[in-house]
Amino acid sequence: MPELAAVLFDLDGTLVDTAPDLGAAANRMRADRGLPAMSPEMLRPVASQGARGLLRIAFNLHPEDPEFAPMRTEFLETYAAHLCERSALFPGMTGTLRMLSERRIAWGIVTNKPAFLTLPLITALQLPVAPDTVVCGDTTARAKPDPLPIIHALSRMGVAAAESLMIGDDPRDMTAGQAAGARCWAAAWGYLEAGDHPQDWGAERIIDRSEALASALFQGDGAPAAAGDLQKGRRQDQHTTEPLQQRRHLPRQPPGR
Repeated sequence: MPELAAVLFDLDGTLVDTAPDLGAAANRMRADRGLPAMSPEMLRPVASQGARGLLRIAFNLHPEDPEFAPMRTEFLETYAAHLCERSALFPGMTGTLRMLSERRIAWGIVTNKPAFLTLPLITALQLPVAPDTVVCGDTTARAKPDPLPIIHALSRMGVAAAESLMIGDDPRDMTAGQAAGARCWAAAWGYLEAGDHPQDWGAERIIDRSEALASALFQGDGAPAAAGDLQKGRRQDQHTTEPLQQRRHLPRQPPGR
């Protein structure tokens, strides 16, 4: 089995819980129009979809609607003004990032969020370990589910796709990662709508809780395997029952946009 040289994370709903601030932006827009606030439980499941999902739930707007483009601009401006008031790393992620660093495994972020939102958010979060690369939604000509952003991230880090792992909470993360040749795990702790079934995404493994990710990655180093994390309803072959092997000699590269 190839050694693990790099881990790539989706941002919203995988690495960082941004739903509180994204939902607050939608509710500010509703308040400006005299509409009542929507509950976090209604807005949270679509947070990974950004403006597209939140405008659909909050205003019943779709990309083909003539009002969508100006409302999207307003949403992004509103969100940018309150970018990181309640957003935070998911539980367990601080430890996971530190463990990756200790094992000299590169890590990066591949998100569809535009750079003018992504980069200030990463700065505001004061991550415990700096990412080796950050690929935003407008870094490359095409965003996920196209594999180009993942290919670009791996190229920056000098890592072969077979030695990489993509982790995300949306089918487009799995589609992009698989097309790029990376291994793919589904983050079932993320923003899932009713009817979303990670077991149908083609992920090699499903991790139920963010706190269990480090154990899933590093159980071969003496940490216990997390119960309940194996992908439900799929054959448990060596790829889903054995820990990933870690490469400990990878030189760290400066992060890019």
